[in-house]
Amino acid sequence: MSEVKPLTDYSVVLDFGDYLREKNERDYVLYWTGIYTGRRIGDILPLKVRDVKNKDRICFLESKTNKKADIIVHPELKKIFQKYCEGKSNYEYVFPNNRKPPKPITRVRVWQILNEAAQAFCYTENIGCHTLRKTFGYWLYQNSKDVVAIKELLNQSDISITKRYIGIDQKCKDDLVCQLPFVEK
Repeated sequence: MSEVKPLTDYSVVLDFGDYLREKNERDYVLYWTGIYTGRRIGDILPLKVRDVKNKDRICFLESKTNKKADIIVHPELKKIFQKYCEGKSNYEYVFPNNRKPPKPITRVRVWQILNEAAQAFCYTENIGCHTLRKTFGYWLYQNSKDVVAIKELLNQSDISITKRYIGIDQKCKDDLVCQLPFVEK
């Protein structure tokens, strides 16, 4: 199994969002929840309406690490949740499978949703459930260049993992060196 990549093209991020909005509102909300919170898909899927409706923060107990993550709800995501949660009961899953008994959709379904969007745009990079988390990290890095803060936000134990997430590879390091501004005037 090959490693999934973040969405590094801003227009692709927006295109996927627009495509999912047209296809299915639940999938659209799921997509932006993953990108704006940076949580693992297994921690997002069990969310209930009461966890996100009119909230400024979402508290997660990460299933993989058993660490707590208290994440601010981005203003854009708050608007998305507000509209989406209208008329829904607090006990409902945010991302239901629409079967009885009610349960959230599965990781497999999330993978299918993301790959359907990728196919719609002939996107050829490896994409999967972790793409949303990696996209969160990648764009935080593009905006801040603060690897340590991103490591903390992702609740990762080692900075090398964070560097891999955000795409700091040899080419990135080479480009940084070549940007040094020391030239004779």
